[in-house]
Amino acid sequence: MNDIDELLSDGIKATPPSFVRSILKAASDPEVTSFAGGLPNPISFPQQKLLESMERVVAEQGAKAFQYSATAGIDELRQWVADRYNHRFGTDYVADDVLITTGSQQILDLLGKVLLDKGDGVIVEKPTYLAAIQAFALNQPVFYEVELTDEGLDIDELNAALDAGAKMIYLIPNFQNPTGLTYTAEGRRQVREALRGRNIVVVEDDPYGELRFEGESLPYIGGTNLPHGVVMGSFSKTVTPGFRMGYLLTKDHELLRNVSIAKEAADLHTNVFSQYVVYDYLTHNSLDEHLVKIRDLYGAQARAMVEAMAEYFPADVSYTVPEGGMFLWVTLPGSVDTMELFDKALARNVAFVPGAPFYAEPGARSTMRLNFTNADEDTIRDGIRRLAECIREELGA
Repeated sequence: MNDIDELLSDGIKATPPSFVRSILKAASDPEVTSFAGGLPNPISFPQQKLLESMERVVAEQGAKAFQYSATAGIDELRQWVADRYNHRFGTDYVADDVLITTGSQQILDLLGKVLLDKGDGVIVEKPTYLAAIQAFALNQPVFYEVELTDEGLDIDELNAALDAGAKMIYLIPNFQNPTGLTYTAEGRRQVREALRGRNIVVVEDDPYGELRFEGESLPYIGGTNLPHGVVMGSFSKTVTPGFRMGYLLTKDHELLRNVSIAKEAADLHTNVFSQYVVYDYLTHNSLDEHLVKIRDLYGAQARAMVEAMAEYFPADVSYTVPEGGMFLWVTLPGSVDTMELFDKALARNVAFVPGAPFYAEPGARSTMRLNFTNADEDTIRDGIRRLAECIREELGA
């Protein structure tokens, strides 16, 4: 008998499949109101402008847009990314500090390959982005979870995790996925001070930072402030997710050199044509004007969801109120298992993501993530009403 299990690596055996991917098919029925996927609203895609950019790229770049290229990415786009961050945060990035990647998900995979051996420690928020857990799990690390609060990380737990030993800490400081929480200025300062002097790579994943519809932007925790600071960004939430275009910024060029080697082994370079199209779009259009439209849209959708939950959810159900991004987090009484609730909600044609997959170790099963960006306000309100009915039945209310 030919048993493939005997041939599989320990790493792949230790890696869970994406729960979100497995439920998206069930939630794709047009009759289902899906709060499950982290999908940008399609009406935010600048389709006509991107078509114009595609035509210009073919006409002006010619064969260069269809040829092999440098692993780091095209110089023009790398410089644009550096300039954007310098303008927003007063940093001093240059093109050589930037690596263009196949989505920000590739950065997680590459960092795991470069930094983590079996048994190495990696610190993550509790809860954290489930696809980061998946990417790191391939390398069989030890996960150290640190509780995420309204301010940021629990500092006592962070210090304990640092003392236990870790090579990398993975953070999502702005509109965190899955909770929608944002670290405060004081919370960032405390985390920065806890990390100062530690020999650890500090990774800040920020795909949602420019989607702030309330409050003011805050500086990064590591970035250029710590010797091994890494910032991750993406064009998936601001331009289009289909191009799979992400980027890494770091002043640690030895780390960047090794990540580039891992990228060479993975795909040689990111899609060249897409890089030229994104760069052309960014230079012929105002990203800031485009972002205003997205922020207004997502802000209205978030308010519609929060207002509907305030009206329909039982009083003992709590939820976060995000200042930006795409998600919020719901906590139900401990007696409710949202993995079981999912099927009951789907029977009422409404979908969400149970909270359990967002924990590196078995965590709270009475939580759920809701996405508010992929449905109009009336649909959101009706979907929350039906979800509330499921919750009340589960609670016997």
